[in-house]
Order: sequence, then C-alpha cells, then structure tokens
Amino acid sequence: MSGWNFADVYEAVAAKVPARPCQVQGDRIITWGQFDARADALAADLLAAGLTRQSKVAAYLFNCPEYLETYVAAFKGGFAPVNTNYRYGHDEIVYLFDNADAEAVVFHAAFVDLVEAVRHELPKVRRWYCVADGTTAVPDWATDYEAVVAVPVAGPVRGPWGRSGDDLLLLYTGGTTGMPKGVMWRQDDLFNVLGSGGNAVLGIGPAATIDEVAERLSPDTAGFVLLSACPLMHGTGQFSSLIAMNLGGCVVSLPSRHFDVGELLGEVQRNRVNSVIIVGQAFAGPILEHLDASPDQFDLSSVVMISSSGVMWSQDNKQGLLRHVPQAALFDSFGSSEAVGMGASVSTADGASQTARFQLGPNCVVFTEDGRRVQPGSGERGLVAVGGYIPLGYYKDEVKSAATFRTFEDRRWSVPGDWAEVADDGTLLLLGRGSVCINSGGEKVFPEEVEEALKQHASVRDAVAVGIPDARFGETICAVVEAAPGASPVLHELSEHVKSHLAHYKAPRHLVVVDSIGRAPNGKVDYRRLTAVAVERLGGAGL
Repeated sequence: MSGWNFADVYEAVAAKVPARPCQVQGDRIITWGQFDARADALAADLLAAGLTRQSKVAAYLFNCPEYLETYVAAFKGGFAPVNTNYRYGHDEIVYLFDNADAEAVVFHAAFVDLVEAVRHELPKVRRWYCVADGTTAVPDWATDYEAVVAVPVAGPVRGPWGRSGDDLLLLYTGGTTGMPKGVMWRQDDLFNVLGSGGNAVLGIGPAATIDEVAERLSPDTAGFVLLSACPLMHGTGQFSSLIAMNLGGCVVSLPSRHFDVGELLGEVQRNRVNSVIIVGQAFAGPILEHLDASPDQFDLSSVVMISSSGVMWSQDNKQGLLRHVPQAALFDSFGSSEAVGMGASVSTADGASQTARFQLGPNCVVFTEDGRRVQPGSGERGLVAVGGYIPLGYYKDEVKSAATFRTFEDRRWSVPGDWAEVADDGTLLLLGRGSVCINSGGEKVFPEEVEEALKQHASVRDAVAVGIPDARFGETICAVVEAAPGASPVLHELSEHVKSHLAHYKAPRHLVVVDSIGRAPNGKVDYRRLTAVAVERLGGAGL
C-alpha cells in the first residue's frame, strides 16, 4: 500500500492486542489499549487548543511512556512531532522551538525553570503540557498532561484534514554545520525505511497492508520487547522504538535518568528484553566491564540483539560481550538522521566484524564529489550516499537541503558527508566526516558554538574547540585557548562558563593554552593542526 501513517498502524495494533504491554517504565505498565486511549485524549486537546494541519508538537522529555504517547497523539491529529535535546540550554531551546514553529510543547516538570525563562520569547506556542515527575509542582501557566490524557474521549481522534503518508516527523539533528536542522521525514518514507512493518532479523517480512500488520499479532502471545538505553530524543532510540511498536511490541524505558549499568541489566532481566539499543562504546564499555566483574548476576538469555548507531563500537568489545550473550547478534548500524540504512556490521559468536567495516545497504552507493561511483578495490575515496526512502530535506533551509540532498545519475540521494572507501568485497571502510564536527558519546557538537561561548570569558582572547580521541566516548572536547593579556585560563572556570550558555555535554574536558591560535587572514582555523597540537600536549598528561 502507499501512504503509511503510524497512527493508522498503531490503532490497528491496539484493537488487536489491547491488553499487551506497550510502554513500561519501572513499575508502570501501559497496555496498548491504554496507550491508544491516552494518545487520543492528547490529540483531542491539541485540536481544542487550535492546532491545525501539520502544526508542530515538541517533546521536551526524558525517556518515558509519555514520549511516544506525544508522538502518536501528533500522528493521530495530523500534526508533526518534533524531538528536543533535553540537554539544551536557554538559547538553544529558544532557537529550536522558534525554528520548528512549535505550537505545543510537552515537557517534564524538571524543566519548569528553563521553560518559565523561555516561554515569553516563544509566542507561537499555544499550549505547554507539563508531565509531573516529582521534581516540582505543575505551574499554573501550564496544562497538566496527566489530567488531559486520563480523561477518555471518543476515538479514534482525527483532525478535519485527516491523515496522510505525507504527514511529517521532524527529527532535529545537531548536524555538522551550525545550529540544529530539522530533518523532514514523510511518515510513508520513514515507515518503509524502518522495515515496512517487518523485521528481517526476526524473519518477519514487510507488510503490504495494515490488516496484514494486525493479522500477524496474537493476543495470546508475548510481543517483542525493546529497551532503549539511549535517549528517545535521538533517531537511534526513537526509530528503533517505532520499529518495535510496528511489530505490536513493547518499549521499555529505564526508571532513572542517568546511565546505570546495573539498572540496565536488571531491567533486561525483569522485562525479558529481546533487543537493547545503545550508543557505541560509551554504553558498551561499562556493560562489558560489569559483566566481566559479575558474569552470573543477571539472566540475559532473552536478548537476541544489541544494536548501536552513531558511534564506533570496537571489535574487542563486541567479542567480549558475545562471551556473555552468545545467542545475540550485535548490530553496528551506519546511518544518520538524514540517511537511514546506509550500512550495517553484524557480529555473532561465530565471528566479530572488523571495526569501521560495513556491508553496504541495498540503496547505498559511494560517489566521488563530481558524481562518479567509487569502484570496489580502487582505493578511491568518496562520499556515502543513500537513495530510496529518504527525507524531503531540512525544515525551512533550502540551502542546506541542496547541499545534503543531491542528484547523481538522475536520482535523488541523501549525502550527509561521510567519507569512505569500498573494498574489493564490496564492504565499506568508513573514514569519518569531512567536517570538524565533534562526536562525543553520540552527541554531535559543532565547534563554533563552543568557541563563541569560550571567547566570552574574560581570560580568553581567542579559542578553538577540537575533538580528542577517547576510548569511551569516541571523542571529548578540548579547548585550545589563546589567553587574554595577563590572564591564566583555568579548565574548571571555562567549563562552567560554557555550561552557563550551552548544554553541559558541550563543555570542554581538556584545556591547552597556546601562544596564538594562528588564524589565516580570512579568519579560518587549521583544525587539523590544532588537534595535533592538543593531542601531543595532552599525551604527556595521561590522555
């Protein structure tokens, strides 16, 4: 069929398996029937608030059942959901909600102070929904989320404009050039690129109709259980969760808001989790350390896959994990917010794949900058491109859309900027981004915004932010600073200063002071040179 819409699919699932768990967090269990009813109630309230076709609904939440409830409520009403990085500071939140034209925001009570500070700068927002979390009371200027979703409404709820496969999901990504960009995914494209209601790993083929999705489900059997240890605000956790729900499955959210390996493994055991979603070495390293130290503490026999995307995941770590979960397949997925399904590296107990080598996806090609296909074994480097089901572009940014979504061989491709070589056997050797983007624990940090914050400190004359290799996070941020006359910059002070302006993960963890940044006459910086300087200086400090 054409024109897949997630709301239509999930309503069919809820009708077939209403008592099956859909969302679990700690002791909270929300069945498919309850989930559908709560999403209907929120959709009805959004319509009552005056939202219109494709109005934007932002989820400013930690992982929780309300995250996907908000998304599905938006799908039901014909609105477009928008993710929000909960680590953002004042300026970033204002930019994001304004750029996205957000008309409704669902936020955790933990963010009340920040929302109170920004809401007067965001006149487009018609309704602020506060999800109580025990941190503070719901303010009088906000709508109590639970009070809305707890009241049944006649469903299914639809806007007068109906629903369409053209309805959007906006996935804001930090990207590699400047402020966050909203990747515009048509629901039909996204549903198809996420398996069309199937899962190849489980041997479930794509579905042709919504009836076929529902017919596969049995109220008498347990559903597929997925635990996203990484944030739902990022594409990896969010899209993986949508796949699980397409199968009539259950999404488990960790009870706490800080990564705790013991809690994660305990929830896997308690909920008989089948799939665990992580972000590379930052998660996999501590998991392996815990399992090595206490190999018999948890029953992980239910796990059939552990998946990661966005950060390199070492071969040694994969082999170590497979000693503890030999029945599982480890998936190192290569993709981005703009390009899902570029490639994958699969490791099993029979043998772990080499780090940075990926099997090309069926719609993935490597092109030279002038549009020629890179031939396997040629040693030539090119840009990885994915075709087929890809986004429309970036929301309200035709220039950046044209730079990423390009036409080669009379076909439209998504080309996010990843460089690679193609080996003789057709596998892809990933070389990295051609930009200076810093990838720390799955979070993309653009140096310029960190540099601008650093330069506002009195001890700094000029500054550059570079990525330093890190065994756990992939990269950490180093501030390379030219001191103001007579000043002596201190790492702790600079880090706290950056945190007062930006998300905390963007603060530098290292500091290198140089005599001069050495800018070119046009003001540009040689990032490669300064990165080498930083690595050399810090090497002696036990980096």
